[in-house]
Amino acid sequence: MAKLAINGGPRSIPEDIEIAKDWPVVTKEDKAALIRVIDSGNFWGKDHPETAALEKEYAEYTGTEYCLAFNSGTSALHGCVAGIGIEPGDEVIIPSLTFLASATSVMHHNAIPVFVDIDPETYNIDYRKIAEKITDKTKAIMPVDYHGLPADYDEIYPIARAHDLVVIEDAAQAGGATYKGRKAGNLGDISGASTMPLKPLPGAGEGGLVCTNDKGYRDLADMVRMFGEIIEAGRQRQYNAYTMGWNYRMNPLVAAMIRSQLKRLDDNVRVRHENGAYISGALAEIDGVIPPYVPLDRTHAYYIYYFKVDPQAAGAEKIPAGRFRQAVQDILRAEGVFVRLSQHTPVPGQSLFQVKRGYGKGCPWTCPYGRDVAYRIEDYPNTLDVLRRSLALDARFTYPSTSKKVIDMMIDAFRKVFENMDEVVRYAGSIDYREPWEEISTMSPVEQHEEYVSESLYQGFREDKKPG
Repeated sequence: MAKLAINGGPRSIPEDIEIAKDWPVVTKEDKAALIRVIDSGNFWGKDHPETAALEKEYAEYTGTEYCLAFNSGTSALHGCVAGIGIEPGDEVIIPSLTFLASATSVMHHNAIPVFVDIDPETYNIDYRKIAEKITDKTKAIMPVDYHGLPADYDEIYPIARAHDLVVIEDAAQAGGATYKGRKAGNLGDISGASTMPLKPLPGAGEGGLVCTNDKGYRDLADMVRMFGEIIEAGRQRQYNAYTMGWNYRMNPLVAAMIRSQLKRLDDNVRVRHENGAYISGALAEIDGVIPPYVPLDRTHAYYIYYFKVDPQAAGAEKIPAGRFRQAVQDILRAEGVFVRLSQHTPVPGQSLFQVKRGYGKGCPWTCPYGRDVAYRIEDYPNTLDVLRRSLALDARFTYPSTSKKVIDMMIDAFRKVFENMDEVVRYAGSIDYREPWEEISTMSPVEQHEEYVSESLYQGFREDKKPG
């Protein structure tokens, strides 16, 4: 067996190897779409021809009646929350493992996120634990198609309907994925997607898409997108706001790029799925590596390839799971395979939810319509266990442009690492390791803010205004 690179052996993937082309791959058709906008001299407007065309084409692609283009995935999710009529103090159920925007999009409308633990196999919200978190304040469930895998919608909808709740699909990471033949974006009563440049459907900058079959949801989300006004093509603008609104319009250059990329989305996601399945088939043969689970009734967009490591199965049973994961991360990186943590803590473990300053003075939790929801990370044991054991593979290995030769080199790196388990165990025993969320949880609320926010930058945390 070759010596591990971290101990002086040769790298599995040499430094001069190009893993994949940069993403997104920009073609002459993409450039022509951008030039079309530039040559028009028209760069503004909610109903810009490029934006209107994108909304029509993406609605047709997802099989939904309506689509609205927003300026980011986060604003699109806020549009979903506002569009269904969420009000101050209302609660929305969200998985504890997701990107922060799933939760803050709820808070943007002065409502309160309530977290539910995940299924340890799919990493998506565990539908079996949703009902226990429902209160008379709950108005919606927001499943997240985490890393590109659609959630368990057939199991979620009966719970939602029994409690008269709306299902908001967070499809930010799942463009092009399918669930029982239906496209992501058409799996909730309303959905929000992201088209930031790293996503499976990329734009020329930040962008987001809201889809729904409900005209009422569509119309309210549209007002929220445009200053709270009702603005329709061919109708004179009244400059009269009916509700709280923002400026969430999409730039037409972004819309033009998305339209061009949309033509290749299915082919690109098909190859991503094939690459992910190929990698999983090989890694499943390595004792100690657990590939992502993909149920047979859905496809994975593989925005992120997220896998687990098991020290006991690898023959390193005396090494704690988190320390073992950190050792594997360091050693794979030395071999030329970049892996990383996808998230460092359950979302409710982030300082925002521990300090509960919110907008100031503790809102939305302390506002008259809210309640003081408890956010204890120990309430999410599956999430903590997944975080201890999981790593995200460099996204380039699932890109459509990645060759099987490069993927095989990456797989060989995994084999090399797990065949040299004695070296892995020795290295794991030598590192100073602490779980990332433990570094946050041991600080008091004030210390958490003082760690990241200096008094000179943010006077809201002067000595006389510290919370607690």
